[in-house]
Amino acid sequence: MLGAWACGGWQAVRRCASLPRAVRLRVRDALGAREPVEAVRVQGWVRSVRSQKEVMFLHINDGSSLEHLQVVADPSLENRDLTFGSAVEVQGKLVKSPHRMQNMELQAETIRVVGPCDIWSFPLKMKERHPLEYVRQFPHLRCRNNTLGSLLRIRSEATAAIHSFFQDHGYVHIHTPIITSNDCEGAGELFQVEASSEVREPAEKTHFFNVPAFLTVSGQLHLEVMAGAFTHVFTFGPTFRAENSQSRRHLAEFYMVEAELSFTESLQDIMQVMEDLFKTVTSTVLSKCPRDVELVHKYVSPAQKNKDRLEQILKNKFVTITYSEAVEILKQASQTFTFKPEWGCDLQTEHEKYLVKHCGEVPVFVINYPYDLKPFYMRDNEDGPQHTVAAVDLLVPGIGELCGGSLREERLPFLESRLQRLGLADAYQWYLDLRKFGSVPHGGFGMGFERYLQYILGVDNIKDVIPFPRFSHSCLL
Repeated sequence: MLGAWACGGWQAVRRCASLPRAVRLRVRDALGAREPVEAVRVQGWVRSVRSQKEVMFLHINDGSSLEHLQVVADPSLENRDLTFGSAVEVQGKLVKSPHRMQNMELQAETIRVVGPCDIWSFPLKMKERHPLEYVRQFPHLRCRNNTLGSLLRIRSEATAAIHSFFQDHGYVHIHTPIITSNDCEGAGELFQVEASSEVREPAEKTHFFNVPAFLTVSGQLHLEVMAGAFTHVFTFGPTFRAENSQSRRHLAEFYMVEAELSFTESLQDIMQVMEDLFKTVTSTVLSKCPRDVELVHKYVSPAQKNKDRLEQILKNKFVTITYSEAVEILKQASQTFTFKPEWGCDLQTEHEKYLVKHCGEVPVFVINYPYDLKPFYMRDNEDGPQHTVAAVDLLVPGIGELCGGSLREERLPFLESRLQRLGLADAYQWYLDLRKFGSVPHGGFGMGFERYLQYILGVDNIKDVIPFPRFSHSCLL
């Protein structure tokens, strides 16, 4: 019997080997194919089902493309689990489509339902355009919505473009710590980190790390360490702010792009990198995700004519004004502000939006802020009586501040004097050491990634451009 089985078994193997092997394709690759393929396998989720007497049509998507792949099948392949939302694997022939609106379609030979979907309880419905307010109620399912899917594909391409920009310009990527004892912003809005397993008495002063530790608000100080060895460095990672707000502009966890440049004495050098980064990444997104961007602009921010606005911005230089000029513009404005503009006071969001509007709805660099308004590490301009530092903020229409940066104070006496006045000399002795051992003029900046996406896409609620809205009021995943 073993001999007979072996003979029959090997014959079956040979017969299977002679059949064409199915090539696995993503939906994006199948749609972009130039020639028919005899045997392919596509996996994804059903976006629509339409069964007729002689033919059945499916549209499936695997997240790689906004467009769906049309599957043409014999009605005999239909079963009760083949519904909207179900996960399927389809094998068949990839052929030229007779329809003008699509390049290729898949003629199915087999359809296997990998995971059924209960369409009655599934909150997303076939052929229904759900408003974002509705989709936000289901943070665990919202990525299956077309609009949110487009937003996340754009986010992915923008992330890759940021890394490419810095690597193409010779920057070294640094992973800065998420848990740190430094508060480089000085804002005090920090999440403190302690071990949950340790129940402490109120009087006990010890900490898990022996010192108070926090979730980082910025990787800047750590980048400055690395800039003393690698000249040009950048980081791109999560940062945290414990600001108790549920506004459309606020996130407790967000991603920050930060860079430091050694051997630069010019604030203009920092501003040029900011502008080049913005324009390069935006151009890449517009070229690589045209359909996704078009969908977002059409259904999320239709009134803003975003594509034309962005293309115009990419062609022109950004405007530059000083802080002092900005205050004078605000004082002469016919608009009444909630916060009265005065020299020495921080610019509020309402001020920033007005300045951008005043300058023609284009991005605006505001430079040389008051000395007492900015953190200790910013370089003293020595320009009294209106004492300023070499700081810069990039303001954009509808948002306000997008990027913030400065030249860093590399002169030991200046930095030492300021830290002593602030009572921080002991805490930042290591920072002073950087100025003792091969200090060079340097500077850097940071850009909020979600705020950047919010601006280029015209999205009203910043929580719509993050994958998991964990700290929104609707759900804690």
